Amino acid sequence: MGVMNDNGGECLMGFRGLRRRKQVDSDNLKINRGDQQLAKRLNAIDLVGIGVGTTIGAGVYILIGTVAREQTGPALPIAFLIAGIAAALSAFCYTELSCRCPSAGSAYHYSYICIGEGVAWIIGWALTLEYAIGASVVARGVTPNLALYFGGEGNLPLILARHTMFGIVVDPCAAALVIIATLLLCTGIKESSLAQTIITSINVCALGFVIVAGGYLASKNGWVGYDLSNGYLPFGVNGVLGGSATVFFSYIGFDSVTATAEEVKNPKRDLPLGIGISLSLSCILYMILSFVIVGLVPYYDLNKDTPISSAFSEYGVQWAALIITTGAIMALLAALMGSLLPQSRILMAMARDGLLPSFFSVIDKRTQVPVKGTIAVGILAAAIAFFMNVSELAGMVSVGTLLAFTSVAISVLVIRYIPPNELHLLASAGESSSATGGHGQSMPGADEDVVKGSFTLLGNDCEDLILKRDPCDGASIDQEAYLDNQKGQRRRKLATWFLTTICIGVIVLTSSASAESLPSPIRITLCGVGGVIFMLGTIGLAFIGQDGAAGRFGHTGGFTCPFVPYLPAACILLNTYLLINLGIGTWIRVSVWLLIGALVYLFYGRTHSLLLDASYVPITHTEDI
Repeated sequence: MGVMNDNGGECLMGFRGLRRRKQVDSDNLKINRGDQQLAKRLNAIDLVGIGVGTTIGAGVYILIGTVAREQTGPALPIAFLIAGIAAALSAFCYTELSCRCPSAGSAYHYSYICIGEGVAWIIGWALTLEYAIGASVVARGVTPNLALYFGGEGNLPLILARHTMFGIVVDPCAAALVIIATLLLCTGIKESSLAQTIITSINVCALGFVIVAGGYLASKNGWVGYDLSNGYLPFGVNGVLGGSATVFFSYIGFDSVTATAEEVKNPKRDLPLGIGISLSLSCILYMILSFVIVGLVPYYDLNKDTPISSAFSEYGVQWAALIITTGAIMALLAALMGSLLPQSRILMAMARDGLLPSFFSVIDKRTQVPVKGTIAVGILAAAIAFFMNVSELAGMVSVGTLLAFTSVAISVLVIRYIPPNELHLLASAGESSSATGGHGQSMPGADEDVVKGSFTLLGNDCEDLILKRDPCDGASIDQEAYLDNQKGQRRRKLATWFLTTICIGVIVLTSSASAESLPSPIRITLCGVGGVIFMLGTIGLAFIGQDGAAGRFGHTGGFTCPFVPYLPAACILLNTYLLINLGIGTWIRVSVWLLIGALVYLFYGRTHSLLLDASYVPITHTEDI
């Protein structure tokens, strides 16, 4: 059996390095020839605090006014419900992968295992930009809210106020808050998650006040916001759907939970609970809050900038603005920590794999967190928040998230229908019997039974490697029949074609649906063709059935995504549509960042990857078809 070597020359000539995939490696991980791992100290309550804190940002205090006035009217709660269901599609996919592959890195880590190094690099690089800009945008939003305590920005203390230097508006308060959040994250994952949970609790209490007090005022005055002549859907169904696309980004944040998967005590139990509860709680709060506010005053009277405060002011309750402002500031602080936390973990995962300098993967022995990487991330975010007006860059935040959501959905389909079936070996023949890790390197002292999983390696010559099923896996299977199972290979090739067909159909359908400049007949025709291609691929996967090896891939026994392949396919379709509609300006700016990332990968990551000299032996799985 031939051994395929992915070296630097082949990568440069045939781009084979972009397809390199690592193995699930969270157990018995050996990092940079050391034994340091992140501390496993988080439980389900900590994960809910992180998830809710990152999801319920200060945007909800502003967003409901804009969406209600321009898109949904009183039907705003329905828009939040539809968006919550759409976000749950990605949450299901994330939850399965986080249970199967509970290591730091989130979507980057899953893409590297299931799709390949090239896609993983793009996802990791895009998420790095997302979290850096997201943290800066959040930090910049604190100063205007803080000014309300002092009667306006003109009354802020000199050290907190914004200043103009050489034509640049600097924000020392924003930079200081980023530094404070960074220091909190450096104290340890348990300590920082506790602080974020406390901050989030204050925010939720403020929202609770708005709901209770607003509901009382609305019921006392007959819910005047719903007593309208133009009905409950003044902008029609299309307006509600458009509003759902807008508020969808209010649910971004639950993916931060998966970035801490390596630090969870019981990932199979706590990760599904953390993601599910945080997303459900956020959806419920959003729906109740929007129901109360649009019932308090007519939607067209809501202030775009301060909808909640203005609604209370209509009833002479100006003092409520202080409570609402407190909630907004707490939401900003929680979201700030929620942006910095996953960024340091993703950079750490990329450094572990050799794609970035090892500086980012150094774990402090006392706090057991990547202190150096966290400080570097904090300094960068503080500098951006201090010097740059990042409001024009805010749209770029969505690109990384939607790319990650799409890659995660594809990864679920890969695991279920064409799970990776290659075993990493050492490039040198004389060391093939050594334990090999997920990075394709020798791991002295590692537990060989764990590393090899269901396979036993015999002999010193990789070319003559013999693979045997572990007897504990169940029925005895003839070795030759196991390796030469052509039926299983044909099924995998067919599944690959169907998955490719789904992606082609999604691109055709979403592109034509978004091309408003096309004549209607051509646009409708292309949408129909794309839809048919998409459905053929999805139904084809459902018809051939899932790979028998999917049940043994990664860490089994955790949460599994339901309604496969339909749910992941719908997730791919939705996120691709949102990606295409982000706007040409956003894509131009993102393309510049991705081009920089391509250069970094070409001149550093590609040549320093720990899989550079890895060898692979294909393993043919027996299928029960």
